[in-house]
Amino acid sequence: MMLDDWITIGVLAVATAAIRASGPVLVGGRELHPRLFGVVSLLAPALLAALVVTETLFGTDNELVVDERAAGVAAAGVALALRAPVVPVIVIAAGVTALARALA
Repeated sequence: MMLDDWITIGVLAVATAAIRASGPVLVGGRELHPRLFGVVSLLAPALLAALVVTETLFGTDNELVVDERAAGVAAAGVALALRAPVVPVIVIAAGVTALARALA
């Protein structure tokens, strides 16, 4: 790697640490406004949903791909809608994905 690459990595590491530290420093021990707390509490599920969609439906060249992974995620969604526990949901999703890959 060139020196410019290491400088970029260092700057990004410092910026990330500064951004992460700014929240506790700025808010301190104060309570968040209820409206802001509602928004913050929805960030993690929204990011997780975006990650699942991105990893499930996009291929290597950022083209839309509906393949066996989508079948597994759909099966997991149905199992969760039927209130199945998490471990069986994972087993069902893996089984449906494996079956779809075997049949393809």
